[in-house]
This record gives sequence, C-alpha cells and structure tokens, in this order.
Amino acid sequence: MVTKDINYFDLEQIAESGQCFRWKKLDDYKYRIPAFGSYLDIAQTGSHFELSCTEEEFSSIWYNYFDLGTDYKGLVQRIDSRDEFLTRAAEYGKGIRILNQDIWETIISFIISQNNNIPRIKKGIEAVCSRYMRQSEALKGTDIYMIPYLEDIEKNGGRESLSGLGLGYRDEYIWGICSYQSQSPGFIEELLNLDYEASMKYLMNFKGIGKKVANCICLFGLHHLDACPVDVWMKKVIDEEYGGVMPAWMTDLYAGVYQQYTFFYKREKK
Repeated sequence: MVTKDINYFDLEQIAESGQCFRWKKLDDYKYRIPAFGSYLDIAQTGSHFELSCTEEEFSSIWYNYFDLGTDYKGLVQRIDSRDEFLTRAAEYGKGIRILNQDIWETIISFIISQNNNIPRIKKGIEAVCSRYMRQSEALKGTDIYMIPYLEDIEKNGGRESLSGLGLGYRDEYIWGICSYQSQSPGFIEELLNLDYEASMKYLMNFKGIGKKVANCICLFGLHHLDACPVDVWMKKVIDEEYGGVMPAWMTDLYAGVYQQYTFFYKREKK
C-alpha cells in the first residue's frame, strides 16, 4: 500500500470525463483501474490517496498514467481571465488530468465509442475483453482482461465472433485495425514517435477513424495535449458559450486539457 498527497486530482471527475471507460467504481471515491497489464485499487479522501501498489509500481506505471508530472495548477492559472466560461469550467473540473493510457486500448475503445453513449461504450469494451480473455501474468486469477489482438480473436472464434458482441458496424473497423497491427506490428511504436499533425493523418487512414476519433486517440492515448476533440457537447459549447465562434483556447498548446474542463462542465450543468 502506497499513500500520496496530490492536488488537482479528482478520481470521480476523471472517471466521468469521457476519456476512460474501464474504471470500476468500488465505493465513493474508490476505483479499480486496469492499465498496462496490471491493475490498481485507489481511494481518495480530499487530496489524500491510498493506492494498492508498491512504490516501484507507482513510479513505473501509475505516476505517468495519472500524469502527475504535469503542473495542472499552472495550466489553470494561465487561462485568460476574460474567458469567463473557461474560467468557471476549469475551477469546477480542476481535478481532471489527461491520463497516459495504453495506446492499443485507446484505439479500440474510441473506435467503439463513435456514435455511441458512455454506458454502451463501456458494455462494448467489456464484451470484447471478456470474449477473448487476454491476460498478463499480473492479471491471472482475476476477472480483468486486456484488449485483444488479432491472434486472440482468431483463437477464439475468428472474425465471425466479433459480430455477436453488440458492436454493430464497428466490428468491421476493429477487425480491420487488428489485421493491420498483425501485419505491421511496429505501427504502435511508429505512432508513438509522431507529432500531433502526423498522428492525425496516420490514424485517419484507417477505416472507422474519422477526425473526432483520431483526436481522442491523440489526446487520450498519445498525450498530444494540443489535440481538441469536438463532439456534440463541444459544438454546444461553441454555439452557446462563444456565439458560434471557436474560442482561441481550442488551438492552444493545452487545448485538450481545456476541452476536458469544458466538456465535463457543460455535461454536468446541462
């Protein structure tokens, strides 16, 4: 067990921010989080956190996963005070951090997310994980499974098995990118070495990955903090809070952080 005191970090705000779909709520301000072939139970009381890991695991996995090296207080303070809506949103959602998530999980998750609501996204992701039962050694003996690769799907029913998971037309996109990864196993490493603009172009070559999904992958999987996904909620922000004109912060170096504040605030205050 590790204990930490961390400011600008709120588990429930992150869980409800639309960037992660596999956190399991165990109790108020307590979650089980699978990531990188491992998992963590974490509980929050104010700015105090208890984590079910060793110091070594915290340093090697969870410190980076929770983006604890980024100065979120500084990111809030640099907001233009004349932007009243963003100022309010940041104050309301200042516990949100942009997670450093596994890129393969992020790609599959956001392919499933398109034209979908959060409960159905979560159900779809868990259906995929449970069907193919990929596990690391650290997950043996648990009911936590990882996002599969083509080899896992082929060993457990093949292409047709995806059709029974309630994914609709998205199963074709998952099969396509799994097939590509199998043929080009270095593509993840290649993605990790691209800048934001190059990542967008690369990702949008895949069937089923449009601009919004590509932006989500860039922000939540590749940690390009200048990526700014625009969905129906963000369109509402532009239309209702900025008179239909895209605000300057949407092209800021930290546009993705500010997008999360405004997305969360707009949904909570609907």
